[in-house]
Amino acid sequence: MTEQSAPPAPDLPPVPDTPPSPGTEPAPGKRDRRVLRAVLRWSAAVAVFAAVGSATAYGVTRMERTDVPGLATESDGRWDYPALTAAPLPSGSPGPFAEENTAGAHYADLRNLVLPAPEGAKADKALRGKDGWLATDVFLREYEVEADRDSMRRMFVDRGLRHIAARGWTMPDGTHTRIYLLHFDTAAVVDELQALRVAPALNPAFVVRGADLSVPGETYPEESIPEEARFDDMRYTLYTEPEPYGAEQVRQAYLGAGDVLVVVLQSRKGGARAVPFQQTVVLQSQLLH
Repeated sequence: MTEQSAPPAPDLPPVPDTPPSPGTEPAPGKRDRRVLRAVLRWSAAVAVFAAVGSATAYGVTRMERTDVPGLATESDGRWDYPALTAAPLPSGSPGPFAEENTAGAHYADLRNLVLPAPEGAKADKALRGKDGWLATDVFLREYEVEADRDSMRRMFVDRGLRHIAARGWTMPDGTHTRIYLLHFDTAAVVDELQALRVAPALNPAFVVRGADLSVPGETYPEESIPEEARFDDMRYTLYTEPEPYGAEQVRQAYLGAGDVLVVVLQSRKGGARAVPFQQTVVLQSQLLH
Protein backbone atom coordinates (compact mmCIF):
# COMPACT_ATOMS: atom_id res chain seq x y z
CA MET A 1 0.00 0.00 0.00
CA THR A 2 1.40 3.42 -0.96
CA GLU A 3 2.16 5.70 1.95
CA GLN A 4 0.29 8.99 1.91
CA SER A 5 1.92 12.18 3.00
CA ALA A 6 0.24 13.46 6.13
CA PRO A 7 -1.51 16.81 5.54
CA PRO A 8 -0.50 19.93 7.45
CA ALA A 9 -2.32 20.39 10.70
CA PRO A 10 -4.63 23.41 10.97
CA ASP A 11 -3.66 26.18 13.32
CA LEU A 12 -5.66 25.54 16.46
CA PRO A 13 -5.92 27.71 19.56
CA PRO A 14 -4.59 26.30 22.83
CA VAL A 15 -7.10 24.03 24.50
CA PRO A 16 -7.78 25.03 28.11
CA ASP A 17 -7.70 22.39 30.81
CA THR A 18 -11.26 21.47 31.77
CA PRO A 19 -12.51 18.93 34.31
CA PRO A 20 -13.87 15.69 32.84
CA SER A 21 -17.61 15.36 32.54
CA PRO A 22 -19.33 13.00 35.01
CA GLY A 23 -18.94 9.42 33.97
CA THR A 24 -16.02 10.09 31.61
CA GLU A 25 -13.08 9.25 33.88
CA PRO A 26 -10.18 7.62 32.00
CA ALA A 27 -9.44 3.96 32.41
CA PRO A 28 -7.48 3.16 35.61
CA GLY A 29 -4.22 2.40 33.79
CA LYS A 30 -4.31 5.66 31.89
CA ARG A 31 -5.30 7.60 34.99
CA ASP A 32 -2.44 6.12 37.02
CA ARG A 33 0.07 7.10 34.34
CA ARG A 34 -1.33 10.63 34.23
CA VAL A 35 -0.97 10.92 38.00
CA LEU A 36 2.63 9.73 37.75
CA ARG A 37 3.33 12.27 35.03
CA ALA A 38 1.83 15.06 37.13
CA VAL A 39 4.04 14.12 40.10
CA LEU A 40 7.14 13.93 37.94
CA ARG A 41 6.41 17.24 36.29
CA TRP A 42 6.01 18.88 39.71
CA SER A 43 9.20 17.24 40.99
CA ALA A 44 11.18 18.45 38.02
CA ALA A 45 9.54 21.89 37.99
CA VAL A 46 8.69 21.53 34.33
CA ALA A 47 5.96 23.73 32.89
CA VAL A 48 2.89 22.20 31.28
CA PHE A 49 2.78 23.23 27.65
CA ALA A 50 -0.24 24.38 25.67
CA ALA A 51 -2.03 21.85 23.49
CA VAL A 52 -1.91 22.14 19.75
CA GLY A 53 -4.38 19.40 18.91
CA SER A 54 -3.85 15.81 17.90
CA ALA A 55 -3.14 16.39 14.20
CA THR A 56 0.51 16.29 13.13
CA ALA A 57 1.74 19.46 11.46
CA TYR A 58 4.07 17.91 8.92
CA GLY A 59 3.89 21.06 6.77
CA VAL A 60 6.34 22.82 9.09
CA THR A 61 9.13 21.64 6.78
CA ARG A 62 8.10 24.37 4.34
CA MET A 63 6.00 26.74 6.44
CA GLU A 64 5.24 30.25 5.32
CA ARG A 65 6.98 33.00 7.27
CA THR A 66 5.49 33.87 10.69
CA ASP A 67 3.65 30.52 10.91
CA VAL A 68 5.64 29.44 13.98
CA PRO A 69 7.37 31.86 16.34
CA GLY A 70 11.11 31.28 16.24
CA LEU A 71 10.92 29.83 12.72
CA ALA A 72 9.56 32.98 11.21
CA THR A 73 11.47 34.03 8.12
CA GLU A 74 12.56 32.44 4.89
CA SER A 75 16.19 33.36 5.55
CA ASP A 76 16.43 32.20 9.17
CA GLY A 77 18.46 29.09 8.41
CA ARG A 78 15.79 26.41 8.26
CA TRP A 79 16.79 23.21 6.51
CA ASP A 80 14.95 21.61 3.61
CA TYR A 81 13.66 18.31 4.94
CA PRO A 82 11.93 15.78 2.69
CA ALA A 83 8.16 15.46 2.93
CA LEU A 84 7.40 13.40 6.04
CA THR A 85 5.04 10.44 6.00
CA ALA A 86 3.37 8.66 8.89
CA ALA A 87 4.92 5.25 9.57
CA PRO A 88 2.41 2.41 9.05
CA LEU A 89 0.88 0.79 12.12
CA PRO A 90 0.26 -2.95 12.31
CA SER A 91 -3.38 -3.72 11.60
CA GLY A 92 -5.58 -3.04 14.61
CA SER A 93 -2.84 -1.33 16.65
CA PRO A 94 -3.58 2.05 18.28
CA GLY A 95 -1.39 5.11 18.04
CA PRO A 96 0.93 5.85 20.98
CA PHE A 97 -1.36 8.48 22.47
CA ALA A 98 -4.70 6.78 21.90
CA GLU A 99 -6.83 6.58 25.05
CA GLU A 100 -6.85 2.79 24.97
CA ASN A 101 -3.05 2.62 24.68
CA THR A 102 -2.32 2.85 28.41
CA ALA A 103 1.37 1.99 27.99
CA GLY A 104 1.96 4.74 25.42
CA ALA A 105 3.43 2.08 23.14
CA HIS A 106 4.72 2.80 19.65
CA TYR A 107 3.68 -0.19 17.54
CA ALA A 108 5.20 1.13 14.31
CA ASP A 109 8.77 0.10 13.53
CA LEU A 110 10.93 2.57 15.45
CA ARG A 111 13.46 2.63 12.62
CA ASN A 112 10.79 4.26 10.46
CA LEU A 113 10.21 6.98 13.05
CA VAL A 114 13.66 8.59 13.01
CA LEU A 115 13.70 11.95 11.28
CA PRO A 116 15.30 11.72 7.81
CA ALA A 117 18.29 13.92 7.01
CA PRO A 118 17.65 17.24 5.26
CA GLU A 119 18.84 18.13 1.78
CA GLY A 120 22.59 18.60 1.50
CA ALA A 121 23.43 16.51 4.57
CA LYS A 122 26.27 14.00 4.77
CA ALA A 123 25.15 10.88 6.63
CA ASP A 124 26.91 9.78 9.80
CA LYS A 125 27.71 6.15 9.01
CA ALA A 126 28.63 5.39 12.61
CA LEU A 127 24.97 5.68 13.61
CA ARG A 128 23.54 3.23 11.09
CA GLY A 129 23.91 0.32 13.47
CA LYS A 130 23.20 -3.30 12.57
CA ASP A 131 19.93 -3.77 10.70
CA GLY A 132 19.06 -0.24 11.79
CA TRP A 133 19.50 -0.93 15.53
CA LEU A 134 22.30 0.90 17.31
CA ALA A 135 24.41 -0.69 20.05
CA THR A 136 23.94 0.97 23.45
CA ASP A 137 27.68 1.60 23.80
CA VAL A 138 27.68 3.67 20.60
CA PHE A 139 25.03 5.95 22.07
CA LEU A 140 26.90 6.17 25.37
CA ARG A 141 29.98 7.55 23.60
CA GLU A 142 28.12 10.86 23.46
CA TYR A 143 28.82 11.29 27.18
CA GLU A 144 32.13 12.56 28.52
CA VAL A 145 32.62 10.82 31.86
CA GLU A 146 33.23 7.07 31.99
CA ALA A 147 31.43 6.78 35.32
CA ASP A 148 28.40 8.45 33.74
CA ARG A 149 28.44 5.97 30.88
CA ASP A 150 28.57 3.06 33.31
CA SER A 151 25.74 4.52 35.36
CA MET A 152 23.56 5.06 32.29
CA ARG A 153 24.27 1.55 31.01
CA ARG A 154 23.10 0.00 34.30
CA MET A 155 20.10 2.30 34.44
CA PHE A 156 18.98 1.33 30.94
CA VAL A 157 19.40 -2.38 31.66
CA ASP A 158 17.43 -2.09 34.89
CA ARG A 159 14.60 -0.31 33.09
CA GLY A 160 14.40 -2.69 30.18
CA LEU A 161 15.84 -0.79 27.21
CA ARG A 162 14.68 -2.69 24.14
CA HIS A 163 16.23 -0.97 21.12
CA ILE A 164 17.93 2.21 19.98
CA ALA A 165 17.22 3.60 16.53
CA ALA A 166 19.42 6.49 15.41
CA ARG A 167 20.42 8.78 12.60
CA GLY A 168 23.10 11.45 12.26
CA TRP A 169 24.35 13.87 9.64
CA THR A 170 26.58 16.87 9.05
CA MET A 171 25.44 19.92 7.07
CA PRO A 172 27.68 21.97 4.75
CA ASP A 173 28.04 24.64 7.46
CA GLY A 174 29.48 22.04 9.84
CA THR A 175 26.39 21.51 12.02
CA HIS A 176 26.50 17.93 13.32
CA THR A 177 23.14 16.42 14.31
CA ARG A 178 22.56 13.14 16.14
CA ILE A 179 19.11 11.74 16.93
CA TYR A 180 18.58 8.70 19.18
CA LEU A 181 15.26 6.97 19.89
CA LEU A 182 15.52 4.79 22.99
CA HIS A 183 12.64 2.31 23.20
CA PHE A 184 11.37 1.11 26.58
CA ASP A 185 8.35 -0.94 27.64
CA THR A 186 6.05 1.82 28.91
CA ALA A 187 5.60 5.57 29.00
CA ALA A 188 5.84 5.48 32.80
CA VAL A 189 9.45 4.28 32.55
CA VAL A 190 10.30 7.07 30.11
CA ASP A 191 8.61 9.69 32.29
CA GLU A 192 10.71 8.65 35.28
CA LEU A 193 13.92 8.48 33.27
CA GLN A 194 13.49 11.85 31.65
CA ALA A 195 12.24 13.85 34.60
CA LEU A 196 14.36 12.41 37.39
CA ARG A 197 17.28 10.44 35.97
CA VAL A 198 18.50 11.90 32.69
CA ALA A 199 17.05 15.33 32.03
CA PRO A 200 15.97 17.22 35.17
CA ALA A 201 14.67 20.72 34.62
CA LEU A 202 17.68 22.68 35.87
CA ASN A 203 20.57 20.85 34.19
CA PRO A 204 21.30 17.51 32.46
CA ALA A 205 22.29 14.68 34.78
CA PHE A 206 25.14 13.54 32.51
CA VAL A 207 27.78 15.58 30.70
CA VAL A 208 27.70 15.42 26.92
CA ARG A 209 31.08 15.53 25.19
CA GLY A 210 32.12 19.09 24.47
CA ALA A 211 29.52 20.68 26.77
CA ASP A 212 30.93 21.08 30.26
CA LEU A 213 28.15 23.50 31.17
CA SER A 214 24.56 23.39 29.94
CA VAL A 215 21.63 25.55 31.00
CA PRO A 216 17.87 25.08 30.45
CA GLY A 217 16.60 26.26 27.08
CA GLU A 218 14.03 28.44 28.83
CA THR A 219 16.95 30.57 30.04
CA TYR A 220 17.05 31.85 26.47
CA PRO A 221 13.34 32.03 25.52
CA GLU A 222 14.00 33.06 21.94
CA GLU A 223 15.98 29.83 21.48
CA SER A 224 13.42 27.48 23.00
CA ILE A 225 10.74 25.51 21.16
CA PRO A 226 7.61 27.63 20.62
CA GLU A 227 4.65 26.37 22.62
CA GLU A 228 2.55 26.38 19.45
CA ALA A 229 4.84 23.70 18.02
CA ARG A 230 4.70 21.37 21.04
CA PHE A 231 2.34 18.53 21.87
CA ASP A 232 0.80 18.62 25.32
CA ASP A 233 1.17 14.86 25.81
CA MET A 234 4.92 14.92 25.13
CA ARG A 235 7.62 16.19 27.48
CA TYR A 236 10.35 18.57 26.26
CA THR A 237 13.58 19.30 28.11
CA LEU A 238 16.13 21.45 26.30
CA TYR A 239 19.61 22.65 27.20
CA THR A 240 21.99 25.13 25.62
CA GLU A 241 25.71 25.49 26.18
CA PRO A 242 26.17 29.16 27.14
CA GLU A 243 29.03 31.41 26.15
CA PRO A 244 31.93 31.21 26.45
CA TYR A 245 31.92 27.71 24.97
CA GLY A 246 34.89 25.85 23.53
CA ALA A 247 35.59 24.86 19.95
CA GLU A 248 31.91 23.93 19.44
CA GLN A 249 28.60 24.85 21.01
CA VAL A 250 26.32 21.94 21.89
CA ARG A 251 22.53 21.97 22.10
CA GLN A 252 20.59 19.11 23.69
CA ALA A 253 16.93 18.04 23.67
CA TYR A 254 15.31 15.18 25.57
CA LEU A 255 11.76 14.28 24.60
CA GLY A 256 9.39 11.89 26.38
CA ALA A 257 7.19 10.47 23.62
CA GLY A 258 5.16 7.64 25.09
CA ASP A 259 7.48 4.65 25.50
CA VAL A 260 10.31 6.36 23.58
CA LEU A 261 12.98 8.59 25.08
CA VAL A 262 14.35 10.88 22.35
CA VAL A 263 17.79 12.43 22.55
CA VAL A 264 18.69 15.14 20.01
CA LEU A 265 22.21 16.55 20.03
CA GLN A 266 23.38 19.30 17.72
CA SER A 267 26.83 20.90 17.69
CA ARG A 268 28.71 23.36 15.52
CA LYS A 269 32.02 25.19 15.59
CA GLY A 270 31.46 28.84 16.39
CA GLY A 271 27.91 28.29 17.62
CA ALA A 272 25.01 25.91 16.97
CA ARG A 273 22.18 27.95 15.48
CA ALA A 274 18.85 27.94 17.27
CA VAL A 275 16.51 27.64 14.28
CA PRO A 276 17.80 24.36 12.79
CA PHE A 277 17.78 22.90 16.29
CA GLN A 278 14.19 24.00 16.89
CA GLN A 279 13.12 22.68 13.50
CA THR A 280 14.77 19.30 14.06
CA VAL A 281 13.19 18.83 17.49
CA VAL A 282 9.73 19.87 16.27
CA LEU A 283 9.78 17.54 13.27
CA GLN A 284 11.09 14.58 15.27
CA SER A 285 8.37 15.04 17.87
CA GLN A 286 5.74 15.12 15.12
CA LEU A 287 6.93 11.81 13.67
CA LEU A 288 6.50 10.16 17.06
CA HIS A 289 3.09 11.59 17.84
